[in-house]
Amino acid sequence: MRHLFIADLHLQPERPELFRAFRYFLDDIARPGDALYMLGDIFEYWIGDDAPLPGLEPIFQRVRALSDAGSRIYFQHGNRDFLVGSALMVQLGAELLPEAQRIELPTGAALIMHGDQLCTDDSAYQQFRTQVRNPEWQQSFLSQPIEQREAIARQMRQQSQQQGAMKAEAIMDVNADAVRNTMLAHRVELLIHGHTHRPNIHQNQIGSGQGERIVLGDWSESGWYLRVDESGRELIRFTPE
Repeated sequence: MRHLFIADLHLQPERPELFRAFRYFLDDIARPGDALYMLGDIFEYWIGDDAPLPGLEPIFQRVRALSDAGSRIYFQHGNRDFLVGSALMVQLGAELLPEAQRIELPTGAALIMHGDQLCTDDSAYQQFRTQVRNPEWQQSFLSQPIEQREAIARQMRQQSQQQGAMKAEAIMDVNADAVRNTMLAHRVELLIHGHTHRPNIHQNQIGSGQGERIVLGDWSESGWYLRVDESGRELIRFTPE
């Protein structure tokens, strides 16, 4: 079985090239029987399963077809789509995973997550993350009319963009101690995540010669995925034909 990992597509109606890249991935790269892990920020924003972004239905149908053909589909929340719920999982034939999940791969155990929880130097973001991951806050938000939720989401996106432009690059990257402590706590020597938009393979994350961290890339006209199978691991960039 192949294990495929993607993150940070940020699907949104304003960017049709993202839809095109994901359709190509689902039609020409993913195969029945694969395990597909979507590690957050698949959507640019998500205000509830009752209000999906326009234009996503063909994507949903392709993911469901892959699931019906024997693939296992998994989803983790990102910092943009943390309100994805069980109704969408039923529609996709997918399973919602906890924000940090230890899995077994052909190459050994691994820990998967979106990765924003590792950016501990950004204290303002971590406070925001704690707020919006609170079940009471989420219930209050989801109880509001769709129009009001859309307005709040637009405001939050604008604030995020403004704040991100003012922050140092290092603050928005993962913290080395957070990475090491997380890997040790979960007893893994492989960590797979997205969020930072800095695709790379990092060694020595726990100590000298110990610990590998694979960062998934964000999508544009091209896409990124990690493939893991019996032959090993490969971080791949592709461009739709």
